[in-house]
Amino acid sequence: MPSVSTPPQAPREPYEHTEHGVVRPDPYHWMRNTEDPRLLAHLEAERLWYDTASGHLNSLVETLQSEMLGRVPTTDRTVSWQLHGCSYYTVMPAGREHPQLVREKHDSEGVEVLLDVNDLADDSGYVELGLEVVSPDGRLLAYSVDRTGDEVYELRFRDLATGADLPEVAPRTYYGGAWSRGSDHFFYTVHDEAYRPFQVWRHALGTPVADDVLVLEEQDERFELNLRATRSGALVVVWAESRDTREVWVVDAADPTALPLSVGGRRGGVEYHAEHVVLADGSEVLLVVTNDGAEEFRLARCPVPRGAHLDHTAWSPARAERPHERLERVDGFAGHAVLSYRSETEHRLRVLPLDDLDGEGLVISSAFACGGVHIGPNAEYDAVAVTVEDESYVEPPAWSAVDLVSGERTELLRRESPGHDASSYVCEARTFPAPDGTAVPVTLVRHRDTALDGSAPALLYGYGAYEAVYPDQEWDPALPALLDRGVVYAHAHVRGGGEGGRRWWLEGRLEQKQNSFGDYAAVADGLASGLVDGDRIATRGLSAGGLLQGAVFSQRPDRWRAVVAEVPFVDVVSTMLDASIPLTVTEWDEWGDPHRRADFDWMRAYSPYDNPPDGPRPDLLVTGALHDPRVLVFEPAKWVARLRETDPGWSPRCLFRVETGAGAHVGPAGRFAHLGYEAEVYAWVLDRLDCSVVE
Repeated sequence: MPSVSTPPQAPREPYEHTEHGVVRPDPYHWMRNTEDPRLLAHLEAERLWYDTASGHLNSLVETLQSEMLGRVPTTDRTVSWQLHGCSYYTVMPAGREHPQLVREKHDSEGVEVLLDVNDLADDSGYVELGLEVVSPDGRLLAYSVDRTGDEVYELRFRDLATGADLPEVAPRTYYGGAWSRGSDHFFYTVHDEAYRPFQVWRHALGTPVADDVLVLEEQDERFELNLRATRSGALVVVWAESRDTREVWVVDAADPTALPLSVGGRRGGVEYHAEHVVLADGSEVLLVVTNDGAEEFRLARCPVPRGAHLDHTAWSPARAERPHERLERVDGFAGHAVLSYRSETEHRLRVLPLDDLDGEGLVISSAFACGGVHIGPNAEYDAVAVTVEDESYVEPPAWSAVDLVSGERTELLRRESPGHDASSYVCEARTFPAPDGTAVPVTLVRHRDTALDGSAPALLYGYGAYEAVYPDQEWDPALPALLDRGVVYAHAHVRGGGEGGRRWWLEGRLEQKQNSFGDYAAVADGLASGLVDGDRIATRGLSAGGLLQGAVFSQRPDRWRAVVAEVPFVDVVSTMLDASIPLTVTEWDEWGDPHRRADFDWMRAYSPYDNPPDGPRPDLLVTGALHDPRVLVFEPAKWVARLRETDPGWSPRCLFRVETGAGAHVGPAGRFAHLGYEAEVYAWVLDRLDCSVVE
C-alpha cells in the first residue's frame, strides 16, 4: 500500500490498440480485467488517498450534511394514488433511510404497511427496489430488490393478507413488470451478461420459477426490452427499443398465455409507443405517439391487434405534429388523454377529450418559475381528475388534482422542507451563443442577495445525451447549501439532451457530439462575461454528463477552477470497440461504432482518455463504484491513472472517490447516505471556490 502522503501510482503494462491502422498505447488496459487482484488493491489505495486528501473538509462536510438534513422532514410521504377501492402511498419513517409502501382501504379504518424497504437491507446497508406492483385483486405484491448496486434484482411475491413472501423467487430480473388481469400471472424482464434486458418471462403464481415461460426474446443486441400494464388493465405492453427505433407488442391481460402481437412492426429510425383507451361507444383503440413522418412526434390511432400482427398501415392520424412541441407520451383515461410535451425547454401537460385529440384542450404549465409539471401517480382509468406534480430547483414537489373537464386545480399535498424559504432564491433563464451561433439555454439559480455582477463564484451542471433532461428542474434539499454561500448554480441545457426537442438531441449525438462540449464551454464563457467570477467556475456532471466533464476538462482546462466528473464515461473508443462490455452495443446509435473509420475518428477526437489536456489543469474530483454496471469502474480508474502519469506535479490535486463495497451508479442509496455523499461533493467544490462559510 503506497504512503497516504502521496497519491497512488497505478502499475503500467505495455499494451497497444490498433484499429484502422491507428496505434493507441494503453498501459492501463490491465484494469479492464476486474478479476485482477491488483485492481481492487489500487482502488482501495485511491480511496485511501481521497479520504486523506479530503480529511481537512470533514468539519465542513458535517456542517453541510446537517444543513441538508435540516431541510428534510423527520417523516415524509408521497401523494396517494387510488386503485380498486384503496389508497396507496409511501411513507418515510422518522430516522430511517428507506420508505414504506402503505395502503388504506376505503371501506375500513387503519393503515397497512405492505413493504418496509428498511427491512430488506442486509449487512452491506445498500438496498434499492427495482419494482413494486400490487396485483389487480389487491392480494399480492410483486417487488424486486438489489443489494449491491449492480442492478441485478431478485423478484419476489408477497401475500398481503399474511405479510409473508411466497416461496417462488426469480433471482435475476430487471426493471419492468406487469400483472395479468386475473392476478394469476406476472410478466417480468431478464437481462443478459451484458446487462441488456433481452427476454420477457411469464410466471404463474403458485408454480416453481423454473417452470416460467419465455414470452419474447430480442435477438438484436442493439435493442432492449421493457414492459408495463396499461392503466385500463386490458393489455400488457411490451416494447423493444434502440436509441432511434422501437417496436411494440401487446398481450391480452385477460388471456396471459396468448402470444404478443405487434402494434406497428419495426422500421429503422421509427419510434412509437402505445396507450390503450376505450371510446364512448365501447370500442377500444390504441393511441400511438410516433416520429413516423414527424420529427417532434405526432399522435396516431391504431386498432388493438387481435389474432394477427399489425404494421403501420393500420394507423390513422389523430393529432398532427406541432414543430415547437416535442410530444413525449400519452396517458389514457376514460374520456380523456393527457399529453406530456416539452416546449421552450419547459415541460407541460395538455388534457384532450378523446373525441377531439387534435384540438387545443387544457394546457397545464408549471406553477413555479423555471419549473416543470409532470403527470403524477394515476392508477385508476376511470378517474375524473388527474394528479400532477409541480417542482423546481428551489420549490419542493407539490401535487395537485386537475379536473379533466374544467381544468380546476386543487392542491393535494406539498412536500415539507423545514426552514426552507423558496422566496429567498431566484431562478431565471438566459441563453448564450454556441460557436455555431445556436442559442444555448441555461437556468440560473441564486440567493436573492447574490448579485450577477461578476463577483460570485458558480457551479455549472450539464448532461447532454440520450435526449434526456437531467436533472429535470428538480428540487434538491442539498442545493441551498451552495446558494446560501453565494454560489450561483447554472444548469446548461446543451445539445444532446432533450431540452430543445428531438432536433436538440440530433444536433448533439454521433458525429455532432462536439456540439455538446462547445455549447457547454460557451455557456461558461457567457457567464464569465460579467455575470459570475470567471476565475471561480466549477463544473459537475454524472455518467454521460461525466463524459461532458472529461471533454471540457481536456478541451478547456483554462476555464475551470474545479471539475467534478461523477462515474464518467471517458474511455470512449476502447469501450465502444468492446461488445462484451455491458451496454456497448446498445450505445452505438448514441455515440457511434468505432469499427467504422469515420466514427472512430470523431470519437477519438474527443475521448478524454485519449486526450489528456495540455498546460495547467484545474482541480479534479472523480467518482466511481466497483459494482456499477453502467460505467464500469475501470473507466474512471484508467482515466485518473493516465492523468496522474501525464502530469505528476498536478497529481495530488486529483482525487478519486471510489466505492469498493456496495454502491450504485448514482451514489449511495438511502436519503441520509445520499445527502452525506452530496455534502462531500459540495464541501470539495466550496473549498475549491473559496466560499465555504455562509455569507
